[in-house]
Amino acid sequence: MSRRLSVVCGIIVFAFTSAAAGCSGISNPTSSPHTIAAGSQYSPLSLGTWTTKAPMPTARVSLIAAGINGLLYAVGGAGKCCTTFYKTVEAYDPATNSWTTKTPMHTARAGAAYGVINGKLYAVGGDAINPCIGSVEAYDPVRDKWTYKAPMPKARQGSGSGVINGVLYVVGGANCHGAGRNRYEVETYDPVTDTWGKAAGMPSARLDLAASVVNGILYAIGGFNTDSGGVLNTVEAYNPVTNAWTAKAPMPTPRCCLGVGVINGIIYAVGGLDNNGMPLGTVEAYDPATDTWTTVAPMPTARYALAASVVMRKLYAVGGCNSFGCFGSPLNVIESFNPR
Repeated sequence: MSRRLSVVCGIIVFAFTSAAAGCSGISNPTSSPHTIAAGSQYSPLSLGTWTTKAPMPTARVSLIAAGINGLLYAVGGAGKCCTTFYKTVEAYDPATNSWTTKTPMHTARAGAAYGVINGKLYAVGGDAINPCIGSVEAYDPVRDKWTYKAPMPKARQGSGSGVINGVLYVVGGANCHGAGRNRYEVETYDPVTDTWGKAAGMPSARLDLAASVVNGILYAIGGFNTDSGGVLNTVEAYNPVTNAWTAKAPMPTPRCCLGVGVINGIIYAVGGLDNNGMPLGTVEAYDPATDTWTTVAPMPTARYALAASVVMRKLYAVGGCNSFGCFGSPLNVIESFNPR
């Protein structure tokens, strides 16, 4: 199998292979948003509403979306069949519902990890025409400038990431050779010293997972395991104080290539690809305080390999793809979720 097709969703054809082989999983719910899916419990969250926004100028998959100072930045990504990789940076202003082109990254990349620390965006690793990228770039939106930083110890793509106390945690992912070996490693980046360290490894090796931080705890959500050929609903939480992981209530809908965002301490899992190879519009909300999941209003455009971020307490779902076959045609669709 071509290495290029391994970008996003971990050699995504494995999802179809596992489904055909009878790999079990919870399918996308088709009942009303009030339905309580297996492994979840209803809690009094608003079902929320979705609104379509001005389309992104450059349609793409496996990009970064990051909210900084009231703007949404769409960074990098790939085009159809992953034959084109982008350095592109475009900024969306919710106040004017409009886009502006910014200085591109030095390195074109898709499937990168990222974090926002002290108002700067860090783009980490990813995949491109060459084997896995280990380079790290920092973007200063005030100066509209990118600067190279210390490279990550193990080049990889499809990792999850989150920021705790000014330190970036990069979890899981895969290398970009052959079928893409699942990773469990957790590496930490300190922008103050521009150095990398290590933390306790994630119990479940996986790629194309999502990660979010709530109250100083990092949550690794979903993903794909190329060894088992399965899309996962696994949720594991990392506490930096104890340097230990704990299993949490599984996500009702197993999926990889999803987006996540946090609003008022609630993690929203958006879209992705299920065990049947179907793009999802499903949105499920996780409350860390009660360790429970709730299904809320679905995203209008079902898709996977999208990016998600929160700006001013609204969740934005950015780009992605809604059909298979070399990622079909990448989308420039932007939809905003208001939980109240």
